[in-house]
Amino acid sequence: MHEALVALTTPDLSQPAGWLPLVFALVMALAMLAYVILDGYDLGVGVLLRRADNAEQKDAMVASIGPFWDANETWLVLGVGILLVAFPLAHGVILGALYLPVALMLVSLTLRGVAFDFRVKARAEHKPLWDRAFYTGSLLAGWSQGFMLGALITGFSTDWRSQLFNALIGLCLVAAYCLLGAGWLIMKSEGLLQLHAVRWAQGSLWFTAAGVAAISIATPWVSQRIFDKWFSFPNMVMLLPIPAMTVALFVLIARSLKRLPTRLASNNQYGAAVPFACTVGIFLLAFYGLAYSLFPWLVVDQITLWQAASSPEALQVIFYGVVVVLPVIVGYTVFSYRVFWGKSTALKY
Repeated sequence: MHEALVALTTPDLSQPAGWLPLVFALVMALAMLAYVILDGYDLGVGVLLRRADNAEQKDAMVASIGPFWDANETWLVLGVGILLVAFPLAHGVILGALYLPVALMLVSLTLRGVAFDFRVKARAEHKPLWDRAFYTGSLLAGWSQGFMLGALITGFSTDWRSQLFNALIGLCLVAAYCLLGAGWLIMKSEGLLQLHAVRWAQGSLWFTAAGVAAISIATPWVSQRIFDKWFSFPNMVMLLPIPAMTVALFVLIARSLKRLPTRLASNNQYGAAVPFACTVGIFLLAFYGLAYSLFPWLVVDQITLWQAASSPEALQVIFYGVVVVLPVIVGYTVFSYRVFWGKSTALKY
């Protein structure tokens, strides 16, 4: 029934009314994916900050994300901006249903930004306060994003089971961010902090796996349409590589984290990038699976991207702006990571 409805409401893809919403949906999806990965690791570092042994390790952790963390949030602005201007109907429904977690996320990101700058200007006795504020902002921002992800999957249901599921996904996303952050620290740091990062990654790995499994189970459960897309023949056979590769990456991370302490103790950096790279791969596969499940609905079984889209004339004007802005953001991101790649140095101001 839903597939028939989509067929009736999908415009001709050779016309602007058909292909422009697809283009903007793709750009929005890629922007949100870039945000989750890029800002995810520095949110993870923020959550892990409280586990550091001393102020020097905390400074080293902050130094590892210092050149990147603020620019990483550009992708969130781009993704939400496209949702607002290209899909105003869905924007109203989604942000209306997620008003409280969105507000919590914005307050948390603000607290995090203020704490990042103030911790280096505060007196020594006040610095731990700003470190705790940076940790709190990172934790609440990550949890609220996970809560919103759970709500998107459940179609913004308000019953207690859905709310509990959303809260659990929030905790699992925090664990996934910690896994990303620990992987980042393994690449960027040295010595005792690097060994600590391996242990932190081990502690976050299986909570991340639990979150991926929960989403994989819940997504087909909430919609018969999604269930049929995954478990009808021959789709089931063609899509089998996605969960198989995801499991393989989790196993690869576990094996790598088991072997790394011995190597790092002898200052052998071989394989230091494996946990981070594999975690990024898991995020990519999970995102692809979720996008496949939800497409073409922006609100599950309620609003398609074509129903939510602005007029073709408005989208064409916005399209020219995206053509100019997007390459600039991508270019700046690539340039900044190229300039500051390698091991982070001591924190200096």
